[in-house]
Amino acid sequence: MAAPRPEHTTATRANHLGDFTVGRRVLLLVGLAVVIGAVSAVVAFALLRLIGLATNLFFHFRVDTALTAPDSPHRLVILGVPVLGGLIVGLLARFGSEKIRGHGMPEAIESILTGGSRVQPRVAILKPLSAAISIGSGGPFGAEGPIIMTGGAVGSVLAQHLKLTADERKILLVAGAAGGMAATFNAPLAAVLLAVELLLFEWRPRSFLPVATGVATATVTRYGLLGSAPIFGVPAVHLHLDPGVYLLCVVAGCVGGVLAVLATNLVYLAEDLFAKLPVHWMWWPAIGGLLIGIGGLIQPRALGVGYDVIRDLLTGHAGLSLIVGILVVKTLIWGLSLGSGTSGGVLAPVFMIGGALGALEARVFPQVGPGFWALVGLAAVVGGVMRSPLTGVVFSLELTHEWSALLPLAIAATAGYGLSALVLKRSVLTEKIARRGHHLTREYSIDPLEIMFIREVMSSEVVTLRADSPLAAVTATFLSPEHVQVRDRQHRQRLYPVLDTEDRLVGVATRRDLLDAALNPPQSGTVRDIMVADPVVALPDETLREVANRLATSGVTRIPVVDRADASRLLGVVSVGQLLRARLVDVREDQHSERILRLPRRRTAPAEPVAG
Repeated sequence: MAAPRPEHTTATRANHLGDFTVGRRVLLLVGLAVVIGAVSAVVAFALLRLIGLATNLFFHFRVDTALTAPDSPHRLVILGVPVLGGLIVGLLARFGSEKIRGHGMPEAIESILTGGSRVQPRVAILKPLSAAISIGSGGPFGAEGPIIMTGGAVGSVLAQHLKLTADERKILLVAGAAGGMAATFNAPLAAVLLAVELLLFEWRPRSFLPVATGVATATVTRYGLLGSAPIFGVPAVHLHLDPGVYLLCVVAGCVGGVLAVLATNLVYLAEDLFAKLPVHWMWWPAIGGLLIGIGGLIQPRALGVGYDVIRDLLTGHAGLSLIVGILVVKTLIWGLSLGSGTSGGVLAPVFMIGGALGALEARVFPQVGPGFWALVGLAAVVGGVMRSPLTGVVFSLELTHEWSALLPLAIAATAGYGLSALVLKRSVLTEKIARRGHHLTREYSIDPLEIMFIREVMSSEVVTLRADSPLAAVTATFLSPEHVQVRDRQHRQRLYPVLDTEDRLVGVATRRDLLDAALNPPQSGTVRDIMVADPVVALPDETLREVANRLATSGVTRIPVVDRADASRLLGVVSVGQLLRARLVDVREDQHSERILRLPRRRTAPAEPVAG
């Protein structure tokens, strides 16, 4: 029998819903993030000192932890030390952990996406050690990738010792990664933005609060270890900005995007070439080290982290030979050696390459301020390589404190990002993940299932059964010859709510249950005997996402909808197919083009009649 259509008494306002879903458990994560942030800052400090120690040992044959340039008056040292460093890294990866290969961020992303945010404890030791050896032996890499992986490992290892969910482990992993990055560059806001744009895959208070706490703690801890001055502080000058400069920022951004595309393709071209070598991958970093050594003979300042070179570029003190040498040699040895699978980060080299590009453009573009175009080029290339334009802009500002350049940097970074996104399917970070058989989308949007309610899609006209009805009478219609081919609502329906004599919901029966009973006589008893009591239900003011999650966890495809005030009052039935209607709306809004407004047509006056 069909239940009468219930009166719609559900309130139009869903008072049980809020802007965010966050509970008190976030306070636990915030407290843990304080510890992780402090530890990640200490680890970042230790990594920088370890890089200084390795550089001094390899190139200057002394014990000292101060950061220094990897140079030597002996050409054999410049050529051979990178090979030795690559060989050691290869051995560490072969007999320690293969996870130390690469520049850190893809490995952190992969751990979040597929590994339940679990990082092996030994990675927390081997990754900074291998990075220090790789960079200290002249590798043209940055410390940020390894510290992201190491800081993330610190957060993950701590989380693994506690009873936490995979999402909570992810939050603490990212808190450690972003904290380490903030401590390395003294760029807290950029570190938080990078976490949001690249690592968290969500924008929620439960993740933002701990990550921001970890970053803030790491930055404050850094002040006591490394100071609070900007890494590449530039003198405060008045920038001569006019409309022509802004237009040239678009040009610089597009050129930076082209360079980002070329550099990304170079990395993975090199990886493909190394994969064809008839030797074990353990030897690849040593071969990459040979390429680094050759580049070092051509332009010695292309080796190592190169913070001093970036500073010269951003202050306008770099000569033409250095600019061209960095732009060509640094790009080549960075891309080729990174493709060999050695350990090192991408941000510092991208800063240097982008700064060199901008410094070269400054030879043609009008004078705006010392190092202005180098800073614009840096932001453009970061936006194109990382596909994180907001991070690129804020990074550039926090590194230099050149706050008056905000709009030009935003224009250049956006242009570089746009060109890169149009030309390349994936960035230098996500391409490696795709090559390992995974897919990552970086397009974040509101889930259409989150903005529609069950009352908008449910079926309110449903066939119901009485709990005390004889089973034989109910199942007879499914097998009788005159009803076999009937496709009325009863025979199309797959879930039947079961009501008692007072029209209260007491259970559900599926069409499969009724057919099984009809095909296995005798059908003694009543509908109550085959129904499922206390079924999973939905409420009319719940979002489609809430109910979709409930269907997934309960393993069913249809559930009854009941009144929030009276759970025994049946309002209808909702199915998976109806939940997908929200997706259909989303697809239609994305793909269906229409013209809403039209310009009024000009009316012409009727012609005057001709006399005669």
